[in-house]
Amino acid sequence: MERTDFPVKKSLGLLIDPDKVTGDSLKDILRIASESKTDYILAGGSLTFNDIGNLIGEIKKHCTIPVVLFPGNLLQLSDKADIILLLSLISGRNPELLIGTHVIAAPYLMNMKKKLVATGYILVGCGPKTSVEYMSQTVSIPSDKPDLVVATALAGEMLGLGMIYLEGGSGASTIVPPGIISAVKKSVSVPVAVGGGIKSKSDVEKVYAAGADLVIVGNGCEKNAGLLAEACAIRDKFRSIG
Repeated sequence: MERTDFPVKKSLGLLIDPDKVTGDSLKDILRIASESKTDYILAGGSLTFNDIGNLIGEIKKHCTIPVVLFPGNLLQLSDKADIILLLSLISGRNPELLIGTHVIAAPYLMNMKKKLVATGYILVGCGPKTSVEYMSQTVSIPSDKPDLVVATALAGEMLGLGMIYLEGGSGASTIVPPGIISAVKKSVSVPVAVGGGIKSKSDVEKVYAAGADLVIVGNGCEKNAGLLAEACAIRDKFRSIG
């Protein structure tokens, strides 16, 4: 798969944290993902201690869905993924996550350029402080400041980033506000991905309706595996209406 194919419009990604989904639970969720034609499996997390390469190997053993590396830190790099998100945390002011870690990773990633998708990662405040904020040592953009989110997304696109990822954070209490998703989608020409806080069919519906090209579900599926199949059905509905 070439990076130009990513993401397919109105697609659905399942985020798997190797510390939370293992053994039979991994096999079960991958079976549901295959049956419901989930578009992508994202592998990674902000607090991940298990080998990401092993997780990717297990995923590929049980399904043929493309694997997207969603690295939370330099320990999570792997050449086994089909696609690698080169994340730049543009909502924060931590220089390590804007460019520092990228410099260190560049020699390792040099021969994997076709897999890379340069992604502007924007944290939006959606409740109590999340693990991502603690680990990144940054503050999210408040959800009542949509103009700041839009300006940040525009800056990311102008800098040449190929995708904007709006993130409520792992375990967020609510989804990224639909008004923010819609405003960003109208302002940029690159694909918009949205994740964090998506726990129900209603949440999925709202995020797609607001204009998200790629919706990522994670924690919600760990607690309710049926949500994945429901999310894919909603995706299909939005694809059918263009």
